[in-house]
Amino acid sequence: MATLIAPRDFSPIEDAENLKKACQGWGTDESAVISILGHRNLFQRRLIRSAYEEIYHEDLIAQLQSELTGHFEKAVCHWILDPADRDALLLNSELRKLAPNHRVIVEIACIRSPEDLLGVRRAYRFRYKQSLEEDIACHTTDTLRKILVALVSAYRYDGDEINEEMAESEARILHDEIHGNNPVHEETIRILSTRSKAQLNATFNHYKDIYKTSITKGLTGDSEYLPMLRTAIRCINDPKKYLAKVLWSVINTVGTDQEALSRVIIDSAEKDLKGIKEVFLRRNNVPLEEAVARDTTGDYKNFLLALLGSEEAS
Repeated sequence: MATLIAPRDFSPIEDAENLKKACQGWGTDESAVISILGHRNLFQRRLIRSAYEEIYHEDLIAQLQSELTGHFEKAVCHWILDPADRDALLLNSELRKLAPNHRVIVEIACIRSPEDLLGVRRAYRFRYKQSLEEDIACHTTDTLRKILVALVSAYRYDGDEINEEMAESEARILHDEIHGNNPVHEETIRILSTRSKAQLNATFNHYKDIYKTSITKGLTGDSEYLPMLRTAIRCINDPKKYLAKVLWSVINTVGTDQEALSRVIIDSAEKDLKGIKEVFLRRNNVPLEEAVARDTTGDYKNFLLALLGSEEAS
């Protein structure tokens, strides 16, 4: 369930005018920006952005980029974007880093629904005039390239029907490849990138029943490919648990990874952030709001707390 608290009745024209007022004068009224945008759902944000452009003949995101700074500016501007466009931006940004975090690619490919992932590929093509698959292929090599391209290209069946016989058979195939001597896991990549999530979870369950261990336990080594394979399995198997672990990891490192923190909260606020919060609390004995408030400051902190549905947000 979502954590975002949005009003049922609102005026996009009034919101656009108030956002303009917040950006005028000697200093920006960041609290006003948070009170409006931190409590508007996707449909409402679309209307506000459209109204702002119609009234002032400028893009709201461009206006806010010129007024806000730091992690707060980036988080607010990402929040305004449509989800598919936001994912396209995140993917392109990661691919162009000197040390890209390929887990971001795996997260988006494996957690999004088939239709949502198709939308991301379309948004990427529209924004960057080339395909996501093409860009990934240009910035990666070898087996890592194979699994990333396969995962982002997937258009899985999205139903609940499963084939138990196939699940058992493919659990054995996965075990043989993972523990074999062939570093090119062609069948593993095929299975993970084509089977439905329900079918894959049945396969993972059979793997544990047959071999008395989780499939991810055997995915260790120096290869860059194996951590991505482990991430893909975790994202497919239990995305809430995976994202709760990401949040705990980025908060409890020296120098909080603000990009990852923003990414998870912004993407999940209108989806299943309430469930992620429950897993986070159960695993770490601390509320996510408390952890976020402890490790962030100022307007950035208040904006994230607003998305988390916290009463502490100003």
